[in-house]
Amino acid sequence: MTAKVYFLPLADGLSSADQAVAMNRIYEAAGLDTVVADKDFVAIKTHVGEKLNTTHIKPELIRALVENVKRKGGLPFLTETSTLYRCERENAIKHIMHAHRQGFGIENIGAPFIMADGLAGNTEYEVEINGILHKSVKIAREISSADALIVVSHPTGHIAAGMGACIKNLGMGLASRMGKLRQHSAMLPEIAAAKCQLCHKCIAWCPQGAIHENEGKAYITPEKCVGCGECLVMCKFDAVKFDWGAESGHMQKSMAEHAYGVVKDKQQARKCCYINVLVDMTHDCDCEAACQEKLIRDIGILASYDPVAIDKATLDLTVAANGKSLAELSYAQHDATIQIRHAAQIGMGTMAYELVEVK
Repeated sequence: MTAKVYFLPLADGLSSADQAVAMNRIYEAAGLDTVVADKDFVAIKTHVGEKLNTTHIKPELIRALVENVKRKGGLPFLTETSTLYRCERENAIKHIMHAHRQGFGIENIGAPFIMADGLAGNTEYEVEINGILHKSVKIAREISSADALIVVSHPTGHIAAGMGACIKNLGMGLASRMGKLRQHSAMLPEIAAAKCQLCHKCIAWCPQGAIHENEGKAYITPEKCVGCGECLVMCKFDAVKFDWGAESGHMQKSMAEHAYGVVKDKQQARKCCYINVLVDMTHDCDCEAACQEKLIRDIGILASYDPVAIDKATLDLTVAANGKSLAELSYAQHDATIQIRHAAQIGMGTMAYELVEVK
């Protein structure tokens, strides 16, 4: 079976206002309002960007979606979950305050920001998926209370998965804290002592306190490590090493299975849709507390009812625009198609798609 992926091309460097107009157009052309019924609780999953990040999806585009949902009689709310690591989004209070500072407050968006996993990230429910790695997965609880889900993703490179787009936004973004830990369980780094300069950055930044000094070098205690990858990001001396060949693939498959747990029931009821915004695509994800330069020119906006097809189209369009995929440009050591192929294998969607261009 072939899925339809709607594609609205965009010129490079359009203003947020022009992008919001394009968002309205593709929402209408793809018929995404069919997922919304009168008085539905409609969760809009997006990413507000970490502190200093300027390349995340802009509030104007999310406000356009909120207005469309309201016109259909739905009750929209923005939703997210807490991170495993220390940042402005590590718990509900910090996350909501940060979202407000980033322009995603209720007075600007027209909808409240509600954390799906509660105050501390441990409000969850278990979904049976009968996957290859997991028989069930732990998902942020408030997603089960939502009648419909609109997933708005910003494709970027990703340090552990090669690319983070729709599947990552679902699997990492709407899992509970326990679900996130489970996905990272295989990503256990080590310190190459010969390269370690004992700069203490990884020690100070580790969210679990799993790194300490040992004989003049940093040392990671395996029993405490959650595999979040923060040490790899912070180290400037290439002293942190992973077995990417085994661990990235396992993590991507686990991520895909958690993503399936998020949407399994809603997809069957046709109450879920997906939007990928292919602008300002960067080497690292919007979780990075830094102002990044985009890797390739802006391409456009995609919309679909199939999360697998939309991510496959995202990779293909970046290849067409640049000769290499977003994942290859960001982290060539990873095979980012693992998450897509695995999601298709467990029944989340299809890699076969028809690209429908929207004028």
